[in-house]
Amino acid sequence: MADGDWMYTKGEYKKAIQSYTTALTLKPNDKTCYVGRSKCYLKMGQSENALKEAEASLKEDKSFFEGLYQKAEALYYMGEFEFGLVFYHRGQKLRPQIQEFRLGIQKAQEAIENSVASSFSVKLEIKGDLSFLQKDEERAQPIAAILNLTTEKKLQTKKTPKSEKTTKQLLGEFYSDKKYLETLLKDEDLVKGKTKSGERLQDVIQGCLTYLDSCTEFWNQERPIGAHKKERKVKQNNCTKGYSAPSETVQFLLKSLDGIDAELTSGNAEGSRMKAEEVMKVVQGWSEKEVPNKKEVIGSLHSCIGNALIDLGDMEKALEHHLKDLELAKQCKLPDAMSRALDNIGRVYAQIGQFAQAIEL
Repeated sequence: MADGDWMYTKGEYKKAIQSYTTALTLKPNDKTCYVGRSKCYLKMGQSENALKEAEASLKEDKSFFEGLYQKAEALYYMGEFEFGLVFYHRGQKLRPQIQEFRLGIQKAQEAIENSVASSFSVKLEIKGDLSFLQKDEERAQPIAAILNLTTEKKLQTKKTPKSEKTTKQLLGEFYSDKKYLETLLKDEDLVKGKTKSGERLQDVIQGCLTYLDSCTEFWNQERPIGAHKKERKVKQNNCTKGYSAPSETVQFLLKSLDGIDAELTSGNAEGSRMKAEEVMKVVQGWSEKEVPNKKEVIGSLHSCIGNALIDLGDMEKALEHHLKDLELAKQCKLPDAMSRALDNIGRVYAQIGQFAQAIEL
């Protein structure tokens, strides 16, 4: 088990699974081993296997909180946000001091709102099997009261976005991989071949494409492109407020922020950073008369650069820019900008493993 934990920490998930499996042959039904394997499968993108392992850990003890958390996580990454939310709540009720359950509830609720609110209005009805509310009872089947939606509506939320542009934005750097695999699939001679293990190349390629399609569906439900556009619009409005009518300055800022955000969304973090730095030089050359909220605009640009640097993995420089964003937000007494900066600083601390500081922020 310790070897499995170590391999998991190193990112050697297949080896970790082997170690946990060996441990289970020596001590069958050990729930901690099942949780360990579930975590590995989740990291490998095999959500359904992760769910099976989590359910196995709960077989003997329905109140095993680690198993409940893993089950909630697996359901969440399968796109079953509503059911995941049920198990996050159940785990929080048993262990209210564990922050992961609270964070799980927040992200599941946000994903549900994003996936349904933008498409149609859902009216939940209090009917069907409500026995899942009983304290000690576990239900194997989905509960009607949670998702009383028609098949048509359910399918509507699950569809892969039709727009190629939307797919490109959702997949980011993986979009080029998708196009490459699609090209390979057209090579009739190639797809007839087999791997060393005997698998048909056509099945391997098709499996990868199916997985990418599933990711696209999941990411569209978790955080639709519409939500990004809405955030961008709010950000742009904040940076350009104070002007009574459109001007060249405002138009420049709107176009620039849109371009910076588009680069980052498409996976070009370096391009986003360079563009933001170029705009920063221009804005710094303007007077307070030309841009009454100059500090606020500069703060937003520091935020953009910091976010790009996070994607590029340069956490030290990212932290510097987000701290500058926070300083300017405090000077201008802007609660939303302060919140944005604190959130991003916390994200940097979480990335470098300083979790106590991240939670505090």
